Amino acid sequence: MRALLAFFTVLPVAPPGSSLEDAARRTYLLPLVGLLAGLPGAGLLLLAFVAPPGVVATLALGAALLAAGLHHTDGVMDVGDALMVRGSRARRREVLKDARTGAGAVGALFVVYGPPLAALAAFAANSPVRAAVALLAGEVAARSAMLLLLVFGRPATDGSSSAYFVRALSERRQRGAALILALALPSLVAIPLGPVALLVAFAAPATTLFALALANRAFGGISGDLVGATGELTRALLLVTLSAAL
Repeated sequence: MRALLAFFTVLPVAPPGSSLEDAARRTYLLPLVGLLAGLPGAGLLLLAFVAPPGVVATLALGAALLAAGLHHTDGVMDVGDALMVRGSRARRREVLKDARTGAGAVGALFVVYGPPLAALAAFAANSPVRAAVALLAGEVAARSAMLLLLVFGRPATDGSSSAYFVRALSERRQRGAALILALALPSLVAIPLGPVALLVAFAAPATTLFALALANRAFGGISGDLVGATGELTRALLLVTLSAAL
């Protein structure tokens, strides 16, 4: 678990000599990583009782992104650039690894982070407590979607960082535990929001289906960047949907 936390967050908890394979062995616990990563942002949202909601929401979302070391944000940018490419799947996979930033990355950042930030600000203005719960549910749902993509997806290349996690989840018990946590935990976290918690249950599976179709068509399979971008998109869709429903 320490190796998993060290890989997916900025927490300095990695055991000496830990590797990517060590993190992959506990991949099925990824939704719990979302719960921990969302706590700082959820705590900041409670400041909306005494501070401007827009400012607090911006700080809270920033805290959630920083807790993951902006690792998944980088995935959003890389996928955004790659999807702008007109060419073969191999060419798009090359762009995923390109360190340069193009218009696709800028557009992806706006689409994936602009609407959920506005939704979170509206939440904070209405109820800081509900905003905190919504952000926590979004972080858990984001990691749940990432986990589901790793369960059902196949790496586009053998050298993809996602390959380690996909192999670990091929074991039956890990796969079963992953499905239970990914499908159940987001809605359990969202219970304080009332009946709309049922919407949360569908967020990760729906985004995963979309991401799988996109990955296979555009890249020939999944990659680490696409897994991270799927999580960020899940948070965005969930927060926007909840803001409209509450």
